[in-house]
Amino acid sequence: MPATAERPGAAGSPVTADTPVTLLVADDDEVTRSGLRTLLAAQPGITVIGEAADGVEAVEEARRLCPDVVLMDVRMPRRNGIEATRELVSEAGTTTSGARPKVVVITTFENDDYVTAALSAGASGFVLKRLPVRQIAEAVRIVAAGEAILFPATLRRMVAARPLDSAEALPRAALTVREEEVLRLMATGLSNPEIAGSLTVSLETVKTHVGNVLTKLGAQNRTHAVVIAYESGLVVPGFTG
Repeated sequence: MPATAERPGAAGSPVTADTPVTLLVADDDEVTRSGLRTLLAAQPGITVIGEAADGVEAVEEARRLCPDVVLMDVRMPRRNGIEATRELVSEAGTTTSGARPKVVVITTFENDDYVTAALSAGASGFVLKRLPVRQIAEAVRIVAAGEAILFPATLRRMVAARPLDSAEALPRAALTVREEEVLRLMATGLSNPEIAGSLTVSLETVKTHVGNVLTKLGAQNRTHAVVIAYESGLVVPGFTG
């Protein structure tokens, strides 16, 4: 099932192809970079405003062009995509709206180490180059709207329930039982509406729980919260919900 997301501050309002998104494509392979630029520019609602051939150039162009999203390759010369991502998301607001640019890391390699490194660096999502362009475009739109991309199966394989409660795994977080349950469901890639359906609670209640989880974990976003939970041992490989 394709990932869905909501626009922050507009409960129940889905991300659509009509939502305008500006994009910077960073990849060291000229053919790949050109192909991504052409294909994504043809997708509804996406305007590719620039490209970069390495991590240093990606940071420089992001500062100059202020894109909503940077599609960042992992393996690049001078500075790799992980380091470039960390630098971009740690800076003060650089987009036209005053927010930091969102980063979607894209790579050929389905490697769990890349996933955790990218998300720990502050990326909002992780996609594979072999995915259909419409799925990559969807990931860009979702991230631009303020949500995180917790798919494909790469990340789902990384997280699993285990007989360990939050007091043991995250002793300083003091998550409630319900907040821990919400975090585990976040780790499977469920959106807020899907979590609400799973727990039979309102969407507003889920949003409150998610906000509390992020605050207590000191997480930048829900993706970062999942990484913290994974690295702490609260969730471990194999969980599917």
